[in-house]
Amino acid sequence: MRTIRIGTVACALAIAAAFISPRLEAQPAAPQAGIQAALAKDAGTLSDKFTGLARVMAGKYDWKPNPAVRSVGDVFNLIVMENGMLAGTLTGAQSGRPAQVTDTAQMQEALRTSYANLQKAIAGLSEKDLAAPVNLFGMDMTKQGAIMFLLSDQHEHLGQSIAYARSNGIVPPWSK
Repeated sequence: MRTIRIGTVACALAIAAAFISPRLEAQPAAPQAGIQAALAKDAGTLSDKFTGLARVMAGKYDWKPNPAVRSVGDVFNLIVMENGMLAGTLTGAQSGRPAQVTDTAQMQEALRTSYANLQKAIAGLSEKDLAAPVNLFGMDMTKQGAIMFLLSDQHEHLGQSIAYARSNGIVPPWSK
């Protein structure tokens, strides 16, 4: 699984570099703000979707397809934890593991707040900051790589959460 994720991140970084490089040569100043804006926008999209799922999955936070996997609430709490960890990695302001949330309104707020903090951390990065080395889950990468790694992981969890919703006969809010 780790090999697949590393390969996925490497592929995503290669594609991003191929896409961004020609633009950097043509317009050296604007694209860097563009990548931060694009990454922050992706975090905003994830925020909207996870917050919407947290709302419509009220009463189902304990549900899981089998005992060996995370429950609905476990996935949402994992996202909040990952956002805090990534924001701390980007800013150097490490925080402890957040308390598990089980209340629907509190979960929506925890997701919203964690993504707002992450978006602020991403938007505050310079080109030099994006290239700075960090260690995430025992892997050396750049801050940009860490953002892309965790956002791609969260897209996987979004798919998992959508499957959980649909397994419970719940249509994601944006699909209506």
